[in-house]
Amino acid sequence: MKANRLLVFLLPLLSLTSCTDNCKETRTFRRYSPVTFTATQLRQGVQTEAPQPLVNPGKIYTKDQFLFINELKQGIHIIDNRNPSAPTPVAFLRIPGNGDVAIRNNILYADSYMDLIAFDISNPTSVQAVNRVQNVFPNGSFEGGWWSYDATNQILYDQKVSYVTETIDTNCEEGVAPTGGWWSGGVAFSASSSLTTNNNSGNSTNGVAGSMARFALYDDYLYTVNQSTMQLFNIKTPAEPKIGNKIQMNWGIETIFPYKDKLFIGSQTGMYIYDNVNPEKPVQLSVFQHTRVCDPVVVHDNIAYVTLRSGNQCGGFTNQLDVVDITNLLNPKLLKSYPMRNPHGLGVVFPNLFICEGAYGLKSFDMRDAMNIDRNLLQHIEDLNAFDVIPLEKSLLLIGKDGFYQFDVSNPRQLRQLSHIPVSRPTYY
Repeated sequence: MKANRLLVFLLPLLSLTSCTDNCKETRTFRRYSPVTFTATQLRQGVQTEAPQPLVNPGKIYTKDQFLFINELKQGIHIIDNRNPSAPTPVAFLRIPGNGDVAIRNNILYADSYMDLIAFDISNPTSVQAVNRVQNVFPNGSFEGGWWSYDATNQILYDQKVSYVTETIDTNCEEGVAPTGGWWSGGVAFSASSSLTTNNNSGNSTNGVAGSMARFALYDDYLYTVNQSTMQLFNIKTPAEPKIGNKIQMNWGIETIFPYKDKLFIGSQTGMYIYDNVNPEKPVQLSVFQHTRVCDPVVVHDNIAYVTLRSGNQCGGFTNQLDVVDITNLLNPKLLKSYPMRNPHGLGVVFPNLFICEGAYGLKSFDMRDAMNIDRNLLQHIEDLNAFDVIPLEKSLLLIGKDGFYQFDVSNPRQLRQLSHIPVSRPTYY
């Protein structure tokens, strides 16, 4: 009897391993090709234009009922959001190599590849560049492709991303990478690829960023992070940013989240906690380490919420939410991990926690019981793509590959969509 059971169990395995059929699989992947620009080309490319459609949106920012949506490497969409049910595009601020934004009073700070630019946005339809700090960012990354700046020759080396769809023959068992590329964490790389809470100062007012931000404002300083450094700018006079201290960090730095007088830095290998009592010279207190994955973080009271996701340039295979006790800032401790599908940005308006699950939508949780967050799922909206969120008192701003969404959050168990600005022509897979 036991022998018969064993035979029944083995037969399916034998049939699987003997598959000899040819199969076809259609895949869309990113292909990178090198491009170069002169510093003059990039600096002359900054201008205010008529509103443009969303094509490849990145990060979001809000201030004084206006939205600022990054168009990856192209600039910033400026949108009047005084009526959340009908947000109205006002202008497009073209900024070559832009990925981040922060605003104090009427001054907007934006990166343009190697430079930091300060804009006067008093008149959103006619934004004026008022200052530029040159050659302050040596390198960076967009969509998994890397760029670097040669200050001596004033040449910027970048990679253009194109999305390629191919139908591939397989042997039904093994995946075959598309021609000219290889796969990592679900993303194909071409052979040409190389490897909030805001505190105000005096009467100054700051905007609000999402959890994916690399720019943060605190006291008289703008903090910016790239792959391995934190660069400070003194903005005591907002229209005249001045280079401050540069703090060397480990490789893989991704995001920055200011909370009270602390800075929480998300990286590919852990969460860094910095004491910011002296805003001019942040001091590292501790590191909460994890496996190699992408890692944004937000904080509420004595708990940090960290999403870990696989894919893209981060590598790794972990997809989860880590809840970390930071009561002792010198020794953060993991309270619990919750499995997720592919978590990206997240946001908190107590008692609600919102988590973007990329292609798997948006989830909202009651966060009051940190040890049972998974049992307190309030809603899962699956029919949208969610990259990052900004939760406000009465509304939720969300950005994803299929555009910008806005929700009424008065009932956290049933978010009500107020508006949607779609992308004009998706360029992603």
